[in-house]
Amino acid sequence: MTTDLENFLAQRGRDEQVAAVRRQIDEQDVRYIYLQFVSVTGRIMGKGVPAAHWEKFAHDGFQLVYGATANLFIDRHGDYIGYGAEARELVGIPDVDTFCVLPWDPHTARVFCTLFRGREEDVDPGAYLTSDCRGNLKRIHEAFEAETGLHLRVGTEPEMMWLKNNPDGTPSVDGKTKPFCYHIDQFSELQPLIHRVIEYGTAMGLDMIQGDHEDAPGQLELNWQFDRAELTADRLTTYRQICKQVGREFDAYPCFMPKPFMGVSANGCHHNISLWEGDENAFLPDTDNPRMPSKRGLAAIGGVLEHLDALTCLSSPTVNSYRRLWDTGFWAPLYADWGFQNRTTALRVSAPGRFEYRSVDSSVNPYLSMAGLITAMGDGIRRNLDPGPPEERNIYEAMADGKDVHKIPMTLGDALEALRGDDVVRKALPGEMYTVFEHYKRDEWERYCAAVTDWDVKEYLDILP
Repeated sequence: MTTDLENFLAQRGRDEQVAAVRRQIDEQDVRYIYLQFVSVTGRIMGKGVPAAHWEKFAHDGFQLVYGATANLFIDRHGDYIGYGAEARELVGIPDVDTFCVLPWDPHTARVFCTLFRGREEDVDPGAYLTSDCRGNLKRIHEAFEAETGLHLRVGTEPEMMWLKNNPDGTPSVDGKTKPFCYHIDQFSELQPLIHRVIEYGTAMGLDMIQGDHEDAPGQLELNWQFDRAELTADRLTTYRQICKQVGREFDAYPCFMPKPFMGVSANGCHHNISLWEGDENAFLPDTDNPRMPSKRGLAAIGGVLEHLDALTCLSSPTVNSYRRLWDTGFWAPLYADWGFQNRTTALRVSAPGRFEYRSVDSSVNPYLSMAGLITAMGDGIRRNLDPGPPEERNIYEAMADGKDVHKIPMTLGDALEALRGDDVVRKALPGEMYTVFEHYKRDEWERYCAAVTDWDVKEYLDILP
């Protein structure tokens, strides 16, 4: 019986793709390649190899400790997260079609990799590694499409802040512009960075379409065209990599922390979602009401609302994420409801053919959030879940009028408990993926709870005479 790894290498046309990359390497004088994958927190991990050895790594892959999928971090007790020091090594095999020369360094390229268990493992040798969030999204999406005939297309709104650097090169707490939303003058101050980001993004396959200055210091949102979930997740990862490089070139710091400043808007990363059957948008209205999604679209919304608490753990995945929810007055999506163009609800039908999932911020690992959304929507479609009528009122006014609306988790600890109790959303983290994610995030929450902060000292240092 052949293994997943062997089947992956035997894909039709792969040898021809490997040869085509060799020709590109030689023609463009590429000398070095980053073989990269994505960790549980969305970090880009991997190894660098000389391009002269491309064929060897395209076939044999590279080996790395399993714990690299958890950033090779240790928890507060000194134990490695997810995998112990005794664990063996994963195998990363290039997805040849993701090979891309870096526009800021034409002698260097990158290629995303799919991860497998070691070839010599006692159990499931050569099987897909279930702590590979990027590989999981592909497989979960394929299974959803096989079951429903639908696939998920996503566009993201990746807000982030450009901060000044201190003289020693560390980031300051000052934005490079003033917090004036949509102001062209503030946008223009960042135009040199914007031009460079767009230049690099276009070269790396991002179809850049629009952008604006948001309402926090140095805050930008630059958008590219929506696409299938796994492609959009790769492009968001690439976008972050681009911003980091542009920051080095312009002595600026690209900040993807969700809430670095109180009193101004946070860095969100709304997911704009549509379901497609081939080239037909299956979310479009199937009645005379242009505001009402199709029956399957409504069921998908019902599934997201049903599982919103657990989804929040995947899409607002840090302690800092919940500062965004507690800083009132900035349209934070606190309540599990939906409506047409309603920014006070967690889900907003922003146009007849799509809805906006708002409970997501800039620290998100998109491979986990999109896998979670697929599993939740699949459950909604299977059970034909009714999301109820759309809420057209400001949700706070509706609640003042007596509407009972569920509030999403307001701390990472509560969100972790919601995820633990949701068997459906946990399917988006199969096998070891849930073990790694839960260990990492539980430790993050415990370290926060165990920390004495500046607030503690200011509040309690003179608590008694």
